[in-house]
Amino acid sequence: MEKKRTRGLGRGLSALMADVTHEDDVAAVGSSRRPDMLVPIENVVPNPDQPRRTFTSSQLEELASSIREKGVIQPLIVRPKPGSVGQYEIVAGERRWRAAQMAKLHELPVLVRDFNDIEVLEVAIIENIQRADLNPIEEAAGFKQLMEKFGHTQEKLAQALGKSRSHIANLMRLLQLPDEVREMLQEGQLSAGHARALITSDDPVMLARRVVDNGLSVRATEQLAKKPDAAPRNVRVGPAASKALGEKDADTKALEGDLSAALGMKIEIDHMSGQESGKLSIRYESLEQLDALCQILSEAR
Repeated sequence: MEKKRTRGLGRGLSALMADVTHEDDVAAVGSSRRPDMLVPIENVVPNPDQPRRTFTSSQLEELASSIREKGVIQPLIVRPKPGSVGQYEIVAGERRWRAAQMAKLHELPVLVRDFNDIEVLEVAIIENIQRADLNPIEEAAGFKQLMEKFGHTQEKLAQALGKSRSHIANLMRLLQLPDEVREMLQEGQLSAGHARALITSDDPVMLARRVVDNGLSVRATEQLAKKPDAAPRNVRVGPAASKALGEKDADTKALEGDLSAALGMKIEIDHMSGQESGKLSIRYESLEQLDALCQILSEAR
């Protein structure tokens, strides 16, 4: 009787990471891995569920030029296409495949892996967040997908991707910003430093517009985020007055930020002044997030 194989998350994130190499290393001589075989280019097809749908023509042409000169140095990762003998589906390396077509190559070097559909999606997301031209929001969204779809923690992602946990946590916090501010960040009107400063602002959209219109620095943005316009400029507001005005102290805001980054959801803490009780609110944006939250709470029992 054939032994049943365990697949999916049992492989581990690090095992999947070992197969994914940054595409920008393709042009680096000496960084190639030995392919399993050479496959006719017409027998290789893209993954229809590839999360990345756009490829910059200028970057493709640049890569195609390199391929004409040196060939495809880094093999594509493929799997046998389900239901098609002799056909292979791309798991990682669609950009190389497109550029190789432009370079009029007849064969491609490939690494063949027996990935299931879940692993294919996971590898595609990992490859996507390693792109050099990724903006902070796209990178944060990739981390969020890996955490929500596959149950990875920030610590596990940091270890497997070679990034610090604080880097991942800070990027995840950017997803709390309003859509308009996130669009400014994606379009390059704001830097990640500006965006992080806006998270604590009472009106991040208004402040973001002001930053863009006036070309303000990150430090200036941080100062404005700490000083509500409604407060008189020459009057110092002490802790007692802040509580009376309903303003949250810095520790509470920091705790909200840390919890939001850890869960990937918007957290609000309303602490009752003079008491040890209060209210903690968790905002989820999808049923998947709600399911993930329920799982976390169940495991904590």
